[in-house]
Amino acid sequence: MPDILDRLQPLFRDVLDNPSLTVTRASSGLNVPGWDSLAHITLVAETEREFGIRFALGELETLKNVGDMVDLIERKISA
Repeated sequence: MPDILDRLQPLFRDVLDNPSLTVTRASSGLNVPGWDSLAHITLVAETEREFGIRFALGELETLKNVGDMVDLIERKISA
């Protein structure tokens, strides 16, 4: 089973319309071109669908980068 970051890669590529994009745990809206607020909302929705989870607004507010998102997803799917 691919790890969480590997499963997020195609979501980011599709949403940000960049087939060669590779996100890392340090990636964020500050260093990934095209990651604006609309893309962020779409990424959240697609991530929820991919993993069958729901994020609370308070959880999303604490995320600083993809690594934080990966850790949160891991906690949610392990619960």
